[in-house]
This record gives sequence, structure tokens and C-alpha cells, in this order.
Amino acid sequence: MLDASALLVLINNEPGAEKLGPQVLTDAACSTVNLAEVQGKLVKQGVPADEAWKVTTGLIGEAVIFTSQQAKITGTMISETSALGLSLGDRACLSLAISLKAPVYTADRLWKNLKLGIKIHVIR
Repeated sequence: MLDASALLVLINNEPGAEKLGPQVLTDAACSTVNLAEVQGKLVKQGVPADEAWKVTTGLIGEAVIFTSQQAKITGTMISETSALGLSLGDRACLSLAISLKAPVYTADRLWKNLKLGIKIHVIR
């Protein structure tokens, strides 16, 4: 599972991108909520919408549609994550990882403090 921050590190070739090698990316999935977040950031930077979408989705193996079950998990985890300042997109990524029992990759160091029953890899 890739968080929007991890995708942006990869797209911008920032430190930590090397931790997202071909093995990780081949199997990587991303919530459509996080894809929307990355798309928005790229468009805001002036990247044409179609190109931004192609770049965003071209790096992952699967775009996973945000379900009502994930929405419930996302909303429920607000109390345990609000002190860390996690956004809706952050919680959407985590809820997908919890639903799939999959590890998650992020550039957000605060996630190291989370105890959600999933493996969290902080890439920088």
C-alpha cells in the first residue's frame, strides 16, 4: 500500500524513493482517495491533468476503489490519529492497508507512532 506522500517522493525523485524499488511497486496498491490527493498536488504545480493522472497511476499496480467499509474504518480511527495530525487521505490509506492486512509505505515519519496492527514502512 502506498500513501500519497510515498507516491510524491517517487514522482519527485526525493530522498527515500530508492526504498520503493521494482519489487515494491509491482505489487503496490493505492486508494483512489490517495490518487486524487497526488493528482491534485501535481495539477496545482501546473502539470496538465491527463499527464498528472498518467504519472500518478503509472507507478502502481492497482488503484483500489474506496469502499464504504474503508470509509467506516477511516472515520473510526479519527480519535486515535488526530493527535498526530493525520489527514483524511492518510486515514484512507491506512484503512485500506488494514482492510487488506497489507504493509504500507509512507514518507510521513509520524506514522511510526501508530499501533494499528499493520506494518508501516517509513521511507525517509
